[in-house]
Parts: sequence; structure tokens; C-alpha cells
Amino acid sequence: MISFLRGTVAHVGLSTAVIDLNGAGMSVYATPQTLSHLKVGTEAKLFTSMIVREDSLTLFGFADDDEREVFDVLLSVSGVGPRLALAVLAVHEPEAIRVAAHTGDGKAFTKVPGIGPKVAGRIVLELAGKLVPHGTGTASAPETAIKAEWKPQVVAAMTSLGWSEKDATGSIDKAMADSPELVDAGNVAQILRATLRWLGQDGARAGNRVGSRG
Repeated sequence: MISFLRGTVAHVGLSTAVIDLNGAGMSVYATPQTLSHLKVGTEAKLFTSMIVREDSLTLFGFADDDEREVFDVLLSVSGVGPRLALAVLAVHEPEAIRVAAHTGDGKAFTKVPGIGPKVAGRIVLELAGKLVPHGTGTASAPETAIKAEWKPQVVAAMTSLGWSEKDATGSIDKAMADSPELVDAGNVAQILRATLRWLGQDGARAGNRVGSRG
């Protein structure tokens, strides 16, 4: 496992950089933001994540450990590979990704090329509880606003997964009747998961969904 690289920048391309480590050139994929701070001939340090496959070993580089952590968590989502995870970091700062995952903001992920509503909904669902914004221990004005707006965000996440707005709204109301503590907390990701869990308790409820589970 290679945790970081420190060496002289030998080359900077559109999507990769080469770091000279005492005569050995290591190629690293990185976001445009990270690459923009690398200058040929100067020393640089990149935190790295290695992806091992049968036919390749690929390094992905990050400006700091927080970027790498978010990258690794994104890889835990089914259907999200390293290139797509890197694309998410190219569009959003790590903290913005944490906030989007924590609040169930699927629209934020659809701003990334290659991510449509269904994939965004899956990302929100599978990242629930895995990424938490820094400093969420104390409630702030923005956090209070988020709590007040949780229902439209949960409805949007469910419609992106295939339910109609009417069925999504009704299911949320019925699920939250059993979990008032979630309503008080206003955590979009937790409410979404609780609603989907409620729907799964009765096979007949799943029939309300529009289209296939695709």
C-alpha cells in the first residue's frame, strides 16, 4: 500500500502527473485542481490510493488526506469506480460531498458528468451514515434550514430511484409515523433509508413503485 508520494514533479498532463522518486517515475491520476498546483521541477507531496486489478496497478493522487478519504468511501458505492469517484472530486470539494451525502442531496451528484438521477440516488442511499460533514456536533443556522427542508429532498431521492412523487410522499408520511425521532433529527439520509426499509417490510408495498428497479 502506497500512502503518499514525495518527489520532484517530472510531468503534468491533463489527467495525470509523473513524480520522480530518486530516478523512478510514478504516474498518478488526479483532479484538475490538484494537477494545477503541481509545477515541473518542484518538489510535491501527494496522498495516494492504489487500485489493484488483475492487469494493472493504478495510483490516484490527492492534495490532502480528506480528499483521499472521500475518494475511498465513494468507491464503496456499487457501480462507482475510481474514475467516476475522481470525477466527483473534480466537481465538488470534499466537504461539499460530505454535506450532499449527509443531507441526501442527489442533485449535487448529478452535476458530475456520467452521473444520472438513478446513480445519484444510489450514491445518496449507500453513503448514508458513511460521510458526515465536519463540525456537525452543534446545530447551526444552515443545519436548521436543512432540517426544515428534509421532506422535499427525501421525495426527490425516492423519485430518482423510481417511485412517483405521490407514492413517495405517502410512504414517507407512513414510515415517519413509526419513527418520530427521525423527523425531529431531520437527517435526510436516515429518513430515506427508514422509508425504503418500511416499504420493504411488505412485498405489496413495493408494487407501488413506478417502473422496474433497474
